Amino acid sequence: MSHLFTAEELHAIAREAAALKVPRKERFETLIDMIDARWPGRIEKRQRWVLNSANGALGTMTILYASLSEYLIIFGSPIGTEGHSGRYFATVHDFMVEGEMWVYVEGDIERTVFLPGDHATLKARSSKGYCIREDGWMLEYAHGCIPAMLPAGVWDNLFSNLDFRSLFWTFWDYGRITVRELLRGKI
Repeated sequence: MSHLFTAEELHAIAREAAALKVPRKERFETLIDMIDARWPGRIEKRQRWVLNSANGALGTMTILYASLSEYLIIFGSPIGTEGHSGRYFATVHDFMVEGEMWVYVEGDIERTVFLPGDHATLKARSSKGYCIREDGWMLEYAHGCIPAMLPAGVWDNLFSNLDFRSLFWTFWDYGRITVRELLRGKI
């Protein structure tokens, strides 16, 4: 299955954005502009920040791209969060843009620390524990079976904190962008 994005190109763009000495809002706008320059007209340039409570972690995200086989978001937290990654039929790439993320995988008794410009990969069918430190932000890219990831991404909003507004906007944005890509012939 072909993918629109490559982890290598996204990592290079995220590293460049991480090196900018500008306020966060400007950093994210520049990051989005750089992605749009590389893949013109394919990403959502308007940012709708939605709370995302998934697998015990609460952060905020904006969806830049979505299809049945890929997504691209900016995710993070100004106050920090931690949780379980989930175990998916997709590979997830986290490109740190600000702050730091601590990670451990099954069998680890020591953490791995990812800083701005670093690239963390969660391979399909793997899982990890993670902690995004205060003011931690990443560009997150996943490729694989994205619809199978949705239950983990919305379960807490649906059954725990009853945040139906965040749930609505998550499905609205994911669905709208995915339909647009399906109409383009992208799976």
